[in-house]
Amino acid sequence: MTFSATTSDHPQTTLTADVIVVGLGAMGSAAFYQFAQRGLNVIGLDRYHPPHDQGSSHGETRITRLSVGEGEIYMPLVRRSHDIWRELEAATGRTLFTQCGLLILEDSEQEVLHHGKPKLLHTTAELARKHGIAHEMLSAAEVTQRFPAFLPPEGTLGYFEPGAGYLNPEACIEAQLEEGVRLGGQIFGGQTVTQLEQLGAEVRLTTQNARYSAPRVVLATGAWLPAQLGAQHAQHIAVYRQVFHWFQATEPQLYTPDHCPAFIWPYGAGAGDYLYGFPSVDPVHTGVKLGTEQHLTRSSAEELQRQIAPEEMAEMWQRHTQPRLRGLSDRQLSTKTCMYSTTPDGDFIIDAHPDISGVTIVSACSGHGFKHSAGVGVLVADMVTGGAAPGASAIPFSLHRFA
Repeated sequence: MTFSATTSDHPQTTLTADVIVVGLGAMGSAAFYQFAQRGLNVIGLDRYHPPHDQGSSHGETRITRLSVGEGEIYMPLVRRSHDIWRELEAATGRTLFTQCGLLILEDSEQEVLHHGKPKLLHTTAELARKHGIAHEMLSAAEVTQRFPAFLPPEGTLGYFEPGAGYLNPEACIEAQLEEGVRLGGQIFGGQTVTQLEQLGAEVRLTTQNARYSAPRVVLATGAWLPAQLGAQHAQHIAVYRQVFHWFQATEPQLYTPDHCPAFIWPYGAGAGDYLYGFPSVDPVHTGVKLGTEQHLTRSSAEELQRQIAPEEMAEMWQRHTQPRLRGLSDRQLSTKTCMYSTTPDGDFIIDAHPDISGVTIVSACSGHGFKHSAGVGVLVADMVTGGAAPGASAIPFSLHRFA
């Protein structure tokens, strides 16, 4: 589907709406869709043409799971998201969610942080038991027997959740935008907001070639959000460059979705002692996607280094991949970068803009937002329209918790 690239060559022309969503990645596309479902006149703006690979919501796959070790506050969001993915699949005929299971591996003796939270495996298993989510606890030997691609050392614990899997982020975004447009929403790509101001009961946005006005605006701009907040609040969002790699498989049968789950593997207490990955529908030609996370070197949306150095590629193979997975070659078929916008505690920000009335900020997904994004769209739409999302609350995601 092709969305409109521009609105007008005359900045004095103002398009009006009930609500405007700025940034159409994971959270913005979900909010846009939910507003359109409610019958609102909604406009979506993006500086690029979504879905695109310039932000945080691209790269073929994103892990999703029902038991969320980052905290119980996320459980209503991910449950609602799973329902919405299936609803969208039925409506569009697309495949958005592949249920291949999720494996979490951890050294039983190590204390590691994952998205700012300790004891990922322990908390995930505890919440699964509490909420009746099907899962299994596996020893290192059982992991290798069940999933022979993995080489966990003795003492490693495994948590396997069969109802989990991965999402196709580009397809999820496009499905929600297409459905939102079908329901009457308008999307304009190639629009960089240069000014955001309150004029009475309206909020006006100016881009390089148009103006837009609405009583309510949602800023879901990810790594660009710090520039749209005052310095006092922008300091609570750090942007980190992340890299993922696609390795060619020498034993492709090990990495098909029916033989290999998505996985998360924090294997040590050191910075960057972390590996995650996915099965591949075509491991010979498209490769097996693997990644790490780093929270040491800050970047920004404007300064992100998108080139991947040969030494980064070599370290990914030698330090992270070769010791832990078999059936792969060191040949990398593709690499990509993305950005994490991260808060000090690893939780989201969903709150009113501190300085501009009528503006809601939805960002800082801290590296684990996509699986919750459809549910966040419901929460944000309900906040803006005065409804209430059953079981979900934005209170834990207040910007003012940092004060």
